[in-house]
Amino acid sequence: MSEVLRFGVSIESDLLESFDQLVARQGYATRSESLRDLIRDALVRSRLEGQDVAGEVLGTLTLVYDHHAHELMDQMAELQHQHHGLVVSVLHVHINHDDCMEVIVLRGRTGEVRTLADGLLSLKGVKHGKLFVTLAARHITEHTASRRAHTHAHAAAPPTRLRRKAAGQSGRPKK
Repeated sequence: MSEVLRFGVSIESDLLESFDQLVARQGYATRSESLRDLIRDALVRSRLEGQDVAGEVLGTLTLVYDHHAHELMDQMAELQHQHHGLVVSVLHVHINHDDCMEVIVLRGRTGEVRTLADGLLSLKGVKHGKLFVTLAARHITEHTASRRAHTHAHAAAPPTRLRRKAAGQSGRPKK
């Protein structure tokens, strides 16, 4: 995480009042936390809209479909198998007697993810669907002109309970 800086913002009082209501309604502790999330969201949308993405994107594709539609499930499975390198996981939900929902977690290059999503969304029998795409956290604030090499490891220490067990101690702290 980089250094935290302070800066001033000029804003109309009614806009600030509305923003403060939004901050409170969404449960943020401070305006700064909410503003940081808004900035990150704007950066992600800007990078994705401009196709300015190095590496992979992450996404979820949600589909609501008629599971009685002729050959639909076979076509969906075939498309997913053709793009098996993009599909991370699939959640299948039975909504009612006729309809199902699938949430497909995707990871890959922007164009490939969108191509798979478009293929699935356009199948006859799909009633509604939506693709949500985002960047991996490390890409959100990355500058396109000056990408820095990322060389350190991310090996985290195990939780305290596991360290105690490895040392032969009880997993519970003494009272």
